[in-house]
Amino acid sequence: MTDKLSHVGDSGEARMVDVSAKAETRRVARASGVIRMRPATLAAIMNAEVKKGDVLGVARVAGIMAAKKTAELIPLCHPLSLDDVQLTLAPDEAIPCIRAEATVRTTGRTGVEMEALTAVSVALLTVYDMAKALDRAMEISDISLLAKSGGVGGDYARVDGAGSGTYRESSGTK
Repeated sequence: MTDKLSHVGDSGEARMVDVSAKAETRRVARASGVIRMRPATLAAIMNAEVKKGDVLGVARVAGIMAAKKTAELIPLCHPLSLDDVQLTLAPDEAIPCIRAEATVRTTGRTGVEMEALTAVSVALLTVYDMAKALDRAMEISDISLLAKSGGVGGDYARVDGAGSGTYRESSGTK
């Protein structure tokens, strides 16, 4: 690790990192999150009883669109050409919640962690927006990076996947 922050210039100003000297490599990132809700809200979503329409379908498209626009939303992110964005939204009646998971792929000089995290965040915000008339107490949480591969930083994978902060990293290049 370095003592210097990559997004801070010599004078302390925020700056975009110059990645032009980096080699292009295959990059993949997975992120997840949940939105907790009342059982009746989950049932209404799953039974297509929400007046705004197909909650999960719209949220999936919103998350994919958000991944493609990450550089417009996060000031110092590089605009990337994405090769693939996959987003799943799965109900879990036991909690009750909807779990979102995004996998983003590209071949490039910088990773796609922010794109995966943005996809999950916007998908869950869209669920909230579409179902808020039924349940304003819904809670979005546990948004985290599950894994990433590619680049000189090596691979990363959460051990628990549940947001405890416990993780493992492998060193080296992939």
